[in-house]
Amino acid sequence: MANDWKSRLGMVYSTNPDYKYDTGEESEPATLPPQQQDLRVWRDSKQRAGKVVTLVRGFVGSRADLEELGRLVKKKCGVGGSVKDGEIIVQGDHRDRIVEILTGSGYRCKKAGS
Repeated sequence: MANDWKSRLGMVYSTNPDYKYDTGEESEPATLPPQQQDLRVWRDSKQRAGKVVTLVRGFVGSRADLEELGRLVKKKCGVGGSVKDGEIIVQGDHRDRIVEILTGSGYRCKKAGS
């Protein structure tokens, strides 16, 4: 990426020979092992046309690992869903089942919300 001229389009000139151009990209945090994760499982229906979904929040790690965990949860529950904004969204009320799946996989998790 250091040779990618398109990432430096806003840069005009620098007289500092040791200057490192910052593109503003943030690196992803390292994924914590399952025993150190502290996940919360929520049930939500707000702004979803009355449909109930189950949310898993609190995952610390890379987006790829979060998507892999989301795939595992959706497959074991046998339902659809997605991964958006750092949380796993599963269609339907599956809080109890998801807590069982996550604790069986070694994650620390709790039911949260109403």
